[in-house]
Amino acid sequence: MASLGVSADEGEKAPLRIVALAPHVVESLFAIGAGNSIIATSEHSDYPEAAKQIPRVGNYARLQIERIVQLSPDIIIAWRTGNPQDDLARLKKYGLTVVYSNPTTLESVADELIMLGKLVNKQETAQRLANQYLQRLNTLKLEYASAPPVTGFYELWARPLRTVANKAWLQQQLEVCGVNNPFSHLHEDYPLVSLEQVLAINPQIVIQPTPHSAKNADALDWSVYPHILASKNDLIFHPNADKTHRMTVRMLEEVERLCAFVDQARQRYNTK
Repeated sequence: MASLGVSADEGEKAPLRIVALAPHVVESLFAIGAGNSIIATSEHSDYPEAAKQIPRVGNYARLQIERIVQLSPDIIIAWRTGNPQDDLARLKKYGLTVVYSNPTTLESVADELIMLGKLVNKQETAQRLANQYLQRLNTLKLEYASAPPVTGFYELWARPLRTVANKAWLQQQLEVCGVNNPFSHLHEDYPLVSLEQVLAINPQIVIQPTPHSAKNADALDWSVYPHILASKNDLIFHPNADKTHRMTVRMLEEVERLCAFVDQARQRYNTK
């Protein structure tokens, strides 16, 4: 088992052999220049393009324990809430080192970068990216801190109809842009709601995330409800779910787009 200690000078030690068990971990490792350290990953790790060539050793429901053990990684970076805990416990019993990724706030993306940078001896690069990320995030927050709220509905899933609330990752993005989510008080992060409840709040905007900003055949067709403000004013936004759902620096690109869309809605409703 290789030592996890690192020196202050980047590039001094041989790369660790890493099994990265989440798409956001893979993306962040590539971002700090450590993509070549990844020897295996989980399903849906598809960014950057080079990540598609990395062997798969499991998904959110089950890991290929024997295959991971055979790979003899120096370290496994697991997603605390996105990997099966029983499988991770088994890997630990085999003497493998497991480090957890657990970003829960928009700000913690920067902490994640710094943590990964220390692991792979890319501290300077990671710190620079973390600083840039926090600066962009804080600029965005300040820009819309005093903006009049716009009532919105976030259609996370259509069948059954599910939205965001509480401390959910996506709810935090809405708050940055000044979106008033009438369901934000619900205790679950991703609660089920009824279509009748959504129509009753008469949202000014609807947010429908889709992979690669492409149309989703399973999404609701809001044009069949022309009486709600979002449909009447054609204010349906389709952010790229591959960006918004991942805890990486790339997420901010879509949050910036979301904030610009919300601002257009303010102008449409003359609430600025």
